[in-house]
Formats: sequence, C-alpha cells, structure tokens
Amino acid sequence: MSDRPWVSGPHELLHHGLHLLKDDSDLNRRLALIAIDNAVELIIRTFLSLPRRVTGVGLSRKGYEDIADSFPKLLDALEQHAGQRIDGIDLGDIEWYHRLRNQLYHQGSGLTVEREKVEVYASVATLLFKNLFGVEIGAPRTPDTDRIGRFLAAWVQIERALQDAAAPELRGGLVLLFPLHVGQQLPPIVDNPAAISELNRLRELRNEVVHQGVVPDHSQVQAVERWAQDLNRRSAGSQPNGAVAPDGPVRSCRRGARVIRKRSALQLNGGKPYGKPTMEHSRRDH
Repeated sequence: MSDRPWVSGPHELLHHGLHLLKDDSDLNRRLALIAIDNAVELIIRTFLSLPRRVTGVGLSRKGYEDIADSFPKLLDALEQHAGQRIDGIDLGDIEWYHRLRNQLYHQGSGLTVEREKVEVYASVATLLFKNLFGVEIGAPRTPDTDRIGRFLAAWVQIERALQDAAAPELRGGLVLLFPLHVGQQLPPIVDNPAAISELNRLRELRNEVVHQGVVPDHSQVQAVERWAQDLNRRSAGSQPNGAVAPDGPVRSCRRGARVIRKRSALQLNGGKPYGKPTMEHSRRDH
C-alpha cells in the first residue's frame, strides 16, 4: 500500500469488491460489480481532483466541480487529461460496465451477472488504479483473473510502444488505426504483413476478453507478453526498424487460438459491443 494518502479510499473500496468474489454467489457477484464500479468512479474523481503538482493535470477547481456529478463527463475529462496513463484502457468499456452496474443497483435482486464479467471489470479497474496512481493494488487473484490481468497489462505496453513509435499526428489516436493494414501510415516497427496480421489478431482477442468474457489461455498470454517485450525493444531502437517479429509470438498465438469462451452478458448488435446491457434472471432469486 502506498504512503500517498489519496489512494487509500479507492484502494479500500476496490479491494472490498475484489474480496467479495472469493465467496462466489449471485448476491456477491452483484455486490462486487457495484463496489468495483463505485471504486472506478472514485479512482477517476480522485485523480482529476488532485493538485497539478501531483498529476500534471490542468483541471481547475471549478472545472472539476462542473463535471464531478456526471460519470460520462468524468470519463471525457479523464480522456482529455490522463494522456498515456489510459493507454490500452477503453473508456467505452468502463461506461458499459457502469450502465450494467446501474441496472443491478436499480432493478434489485431479480437480476444476476456472470462471474466472468465481474472478473474482467475487476482487471480493468485494477489496471486503471495502477496506471493513474502508480500503485499495485495487491488484490486477491484467481488463475483466470491473473491471466486476464497479465494479458491486459501487456496490451497496454503494446499500445504504448506503438504510440511512441507513431508519427506525431497519429499519437493519441491509435485506437482509430485498428485494424491495421498494409499501406496504412504505421509506425516503422510494424511495417510488414506478418506483424500487422498478428497485432490485429491480438487486438481482436483483447476485445473478446473485455467485451465477451473470454479468458485467454496461457499460450495467448505468453504471446502478447512477448509481443509487448519485442515492440518495446524495437521502439527503443535496439533493433532495426521494420524487423519482422520473432516467430515465437506468432506460433504461440496460433497454437493458442482456442479460447475459453464464457457466456456473455453483453448484447452484441451486429458485432458492436455497446448496447443495452443484458443479464440473466436468476431462478434462485425468485
């Protein structure tokens, strides 16, 4: 735990939500998701309200007061001021889970949420906490949450490396580049078809992890971690620009193409992950 006093509130709330998952039940999953979402909101509020000397964020006190009571406005401000701290974190995912939380909170005990959804949101929240405050949460982990956390953390490194190597006019808008394709204006570290194809594959898997509750297997986690390491090395200039990525990540990702698919609590409209959140009615709650 950090000696920075402002992290204690978000830390305790997020840790409470994660702890609830240790005793799995419909009630605990609902309570865990609500607690995690409350922690996410407090994380964002705390970060945006800290002095400029702490975060470098130039949000005035009045500017903060104007947005503090609106979750979408908090996300807009975070997107505007957090910079690379939110690389690899899709704020649209957080907004979707917030809507899911609102349904659980307002519609009561007749609804339940899948454990996999709560675990994914927990991993996103833990990553957000670490990125904004520079502190590890030290939360209880399961094999599934460990793989999800490692995968998402490595994807953050991939996006950051691509951002650092991108042309100045493309930095900050990398999400708009996917899917990558030959002929597109790309960072020189991924200017070959094999690298482009494999990064698109990993991006699709990242979206399945966050949107559909897919848990990456061990080989897929190793693949994304090797890619992150390789791109960081190339971005730092230790390998020639345009070098083809080693075969290890490509082969590993293909061998690990089988994913553990979990039932999705998302309503997928034509492949678009955002819509009205849907949940199962639990017979045990009736």
